[in-house]
Amino acid sequence: MKNKALLTTVALGAAYLMRNEKARNKLKNQVKEFASSISLK
Repeated sequence: MKNKALLTTVALGAAYLMRNEKARNKLKNQVKEFASSISLK
């Protein structure tokens, strides 16, 4: 049951990001910064 709730949350989040370009770009930048901070260590 927990897995289903998680999948629903992810699906809703993805649908939201598809519609909202500003949120999508913000998330992309956060992921980039996160990835670069990992690779620097």
